[in-house]
Amino acid sequence: MKLSIRFVKAHGVLKDERIVLKVLEDVDVGDYMLADTTYIAEGEISNELRHTFWIPNKEVEKDDLVVIYTKSGNDSTKLNKSGTKTHFFYWGLGRTIWNQDEDSAALFLIGNWSSKKV
Repeated sequence: MKLSIRFVKAHGVLKDERIVLKVLEDVDVGDYMLADTTYIAEGEISNELRHTFWIPNKEVEKDDLVVIYTKSGNDSTKLNKSGTKTHFFYWGLGRTIWNQDEDSAALFLIGNWSSKKV
């Protein structure tokens, strides 16, 4: 994958709860989905996805950061002193999602998908 999870910060505190992703190669982050699930063991997570966030389409560059806040807000981008960028996205939830020790953040590459109206 071209993104990696660096860490979840301030888990359980709505105004500050966020996940930070590192961009490993130039990529459109709209090919990724983030989910809240339960940690089972090293390398294993539950198949029950409680909350999902399909990251909006945006081209980002190697070494940029992607920060996704749980709360509501306006997406933005900040230029860092190093010349990289930090891209901020907001999930728009009214409560925390990483609020228990067994919670796990899962990042999925979903570049191909289909849907059917029912």
